[in-house]
Amino acid sequence: MVEEVLRSLRAACPIPPRLSPYADPVQEWLLDRLPRLGVPLDSSARERLDRAGFARYAGRLYPDATEPDLRTLAALFTWFFLVDDACDGPDRLAPEQIRALRAGALSLLRDGPRRRHPGFGGPLRRLLVDAWRVPRRRMPARWRLRFADAVADHLDGTWRESVAKDLGRRPSVAEYVQLRRATSAAYVSYPLIEFATGRPLPDPVYHHPALRRIGELGNDLLSWYNDLASLERDRATSGGHNLVLAVAGERRVPLDTAVDLIAERWRAAMDRFVALRADVPSFGPALDPAVTTHLDGVANAVRGTVDWTLESARYPTP
Repeated sequence: MVEEVLRSLRAACPIPPRLSPYADPVQEWLLDRLPRLGVPLDSSARERLDRAGFARYAGRLYPDATEPDLRTLAALFTWFFLVDDACDGPDRLAPEQIRALRAGALSLLRDGPRRRHPGFGGPLRRLLVDAWRVPRRRMPARWRLRFADAVADHLDGTWRESVAKDLGRRPSVAEYVQLRRATSAAYVSYPLIEFATGRPLPDPVYHHPALRRIGELGNDLLSWYNDLASLERDRATSGGHNLVLAVAGERRVPLDTAVDLIAERWRAAMDRFVALRADVPSFGPALDPAVTTHLDGVANAVRGTVDWTLESARYPTP
């Protein structure tokens, strides 16, 4: 049933699909690069990583990136997914370990690779050092701060979710929606639009209420779609941290009913997303092209997540 709902939502998505022509070559590069950074990849791990297709995910979100930039983006995406794997599941990091990882990652992003933290080392650190090298050199300080702040929010959400799981505390629907906006890493992907396109936005425009609301809805759309796809896995490992599970628990309805309710919620959010995107005010001829590029990037994040979720082996559907 979930697979049918996922496919029906993809069919209803008005955002056109896009994919970088460099996605598959970059995927091959990634599989070769990771062992050089000490990421352990035996034959089965290499196959899982290849079938997950993180470079194709980056290629769907940033279809106009150059091949070298897509390599950087794919490496960053891989870092976030490896962190997600480390912080989720039955053998997940303890909350204090996640806090140490957060502190170490932020020290690296804000102060450079010479700053070290005792809780952050090994392949995860080497991968982030390698992936951050080009954005750190090329992007302005205000952008680097914006990206680091987004990473801080994401890892803080990951920590809060871990604490709740350890306490056996299941979130309400309202609590979960807010937390999911942090744990999804969508807000991390938005600054990378500027890196990929070379069109940075001034802070007052980037944080304008109209753009912020569209970004929030885009986050919800890709997060809720992912929750549908990962429902079976999350039933065993998430401690109720999945929108379907939260709705089923709060409304006391069967999972099948909750799935239908989330699908309805997703369609309504998509209608609002399209309407708000069409109603963005003008910021003047000097800024409007960059604003359009940013909004296209947010839309690509939604549609790219939909398409990648259905093609990636990371979220097998029954």
